[in-house]
Amino acid sequence: MDATSSCPSTPRWNVERPFLTGRFHQETKSRHSEAKGFSMDSLNSTGLEKAIACYHASVQELIVIDDLLSALVGIEGRYISIKRFRGKEFDVTFQIDASMDLALQELAKRIFPLCESFLLINQFVESRSQFKTGLVNHAFAAALRAFLLDYQAMVAQLEHQFRLGRLSIQGLWFYCQPMMGSMLALSTVIHKASANNFMGSAVLNLLQSQAKAMAGDNAVRSLLEKMTQCASSAYLGILERWVYEGVIDDPYGEFFIAENKSLQKESLTQDYDAKYWGQRYSLKDGIPSFLANAAGTILTTGKYLNVMRECGHNVQVPASEDSKFISFGSNHHYLECIKAAYEFSSTELLNLIKEKYDLLGKLRSIKHYLLLDQGDFLVHFMDIARDELAKRLDDISVEKLQSLLDLALRTTAAAADPCHEDLTCCVERSSLLKRLGTLKALEIRSLADSNDLKEPVSISGLETFSLSYKVQWPLSIVISRKALTKYQLIFRFLFHCKHVNRQLCGAWQLHQGVRAINMRGTAIPRSSLLCRSMLKFINSLLHYLTFEVLEPNWHVMHNRLQTAKSIDEVIQFHDFFLDKCLRECLLLLPELLKKVERLKSLCLQYASATQRLISSSVDIPKSEVPSKGSLGLEKSKQGKSRIPSRVLKLAITNSTVTDSILKFEKEFNAELHSLGPILSNSAQAEPHLTHLAQWILGVGNEQ
Repeated sequence: MDATSSCPSTPRWNVERPFLTGRFHQETKSRHSEAKGFSMDSLNSTGLEKAIACYHASVQELIVIDDLLSALVGIEGRYISIKRFRGKEFDVTFQIDASMDLALQELAKRIFPLCESFLLINQFVESRSQFKTGLVNHAFAAALRAFLLDYQAMVAQLEHQFRLGRLSIQGLWFYCQPMMGSMLALSTVIHKASANNFMGSAVLNLLQSQAKAMAGDNAVRSLLEKMTQCASSAYLGILERWVYEGVIDDPYGEFFIAENKSLQKESLTQDYDAKYWGQRYSLKDGIPSFLANAAGTILTTGKYLNVMRECGHNVQVPASEDSKFISFGSNHHYLECIKAAYEFSSTELLNLIKEKYDLLGKLRSIKHYLLLDQGDFLVHFMDIARDELAKRLDDISVEKLQSLLDLALRTTAAAADPCHEDLTCCVERSSLLKRLGTLKALEIRSLADSNDLKEPVSISGLETFSLSYKVQWPLSIVISRKALTKYQLIFRFLFHCKHVNRQLCGAWQLHQGVRAINMRGTAIPRSSLLCRSMLKFINSLLHYLTFEVLEPNWHVMHNRLQTAKSIDEVIQFHDFFLDKCLRECLLLLPELLKKVERLKSLCLQYASATQRLISSSVDIPKSEVPSKGSLGLEKSKQGKSRIPSRVLKLAITNSTVTDSILKFEKEFNAELHSLGPILSNSAQAEPHLTHLAQWILGVGNEQ
């Protein structure tokens, strides 16, 4: 007996279990028109909810279709319920009365995923319409809302067909098929977005990756691509303002460029490790995949526009209808817009810095003073500041040195340079080697080994004097504190070499002053040869530093700057020039530098001892003391000598003088010969040292 026989109130259907069609409904309606008449309206009006198994299969189908139409828009039916999981907002499932006809259950369960997708999408739209979720989620939710309107229109049409008696459950399943793939694809995206709380570019990347994954289904892929374009519209608006105006209009932090407002442009001239240019604006994680290849260009374009705005030079990239970032697609029009904006901002900033702020003129001025290209002011300064520089660090007056420097600049050819007023002087608190050891960014090899060269117990201003240069924004982007520090390191090395050269020249003049005296049997000839060797060494070193290193590298950099296409290229060429000069000037080669410093120290010790050595070797009457010498010999008026001839004091009677000369000669030759092999070996890895090695070895071979 059929299960319906236990329910007397249920009309008997003299048909087999059908798969209903519209024609069947019409026939059924006419066949039972005289009965108390079953209809959905009458069932709804009774308010009774009997077990669905009490109804005939054909009636069950009508009930299930009605419940499914409600479920398709997220409303529970009489025999179809919604189960929600606590703590899981986007996890829902539909359940059906287990007593329902099995065939109807299976067909209904096929439609449940569409019902669940609608609920999931609808909840996502509600939650992502809040302000805190960001502009991309707002735009995505708006696109989903428009899509759901189409979906709900489809459900309304199906319900209309059902009310007309033209819809079976199989027909419902058939008409839901086109929407099924789209809804499931969107629900997959929403599941991932909700689980990870995606915002901004993460949502766009998720939509794009899902669209690529659905490449086999053209309709679904097109839908996801359209969703991506709709969701990206707000993001492209942020991008457009950044690329065309240099403004980050990003209230929810969705843009892939971050601004660090704590980094100020003033730090470029104050902090050696200033991170303004590299980190004031930086790329964040989660760059949209369609912008990944252009992210660096986008970042740079906005940076350039910001620099011009900081200079009070308000400039905006010319915009046209073709330059609007309306959408992105396979034509890559948006990439062409980005490229055009970059080229405009780069050219404008480069012209501004080169022409209005005269970058090349500033660099030439720095070369004149810090690389000693214009040496007449330095000679005059060293003459008038000799006494002050010879003092200990604590006794030096920087203000007095500054006034002497200003005097030297005004009374030499440097006065014609309009930038000479930007030059200032300073006195460091440590020796050159010690200073190099504190600059970790210079990557000096074997820096720990520098401890074996002891810091002098008492160093004077001659070892620590340096020049500085006032640089204003925006030139500080190129000539930063870091770049100036490198210039100063080179200057200190050159300045001290010049000082050693002057001292040795003074010693040589003393030797020349006693040439007329018969020096046979004294240590003077040997001392003269040693002085000449020392002079040749220091002159060879200065020649190498100026004509083999600084001048060629400067001309290479100058030519590159003329053809640079962006400020970043200018910075790159300038930094490369400084790093190359530091290395080729031995400042990044500690082993060689320590040897050279030791040789210079010996030269200074010898030069300072020359006066005592010569006066001990030669008996010169007080009335005939030589009147010239750069080592500070006191001048005396030359009177008429009543002594018929000069009296020589034999060197053999003063073994101390000879021993001193021999000691200087031995130490100098030993250091020089030990430097030769080091230079030769280093020249294999550093070819620029070849000429220096030849000159140094040439000096050594003369000994």
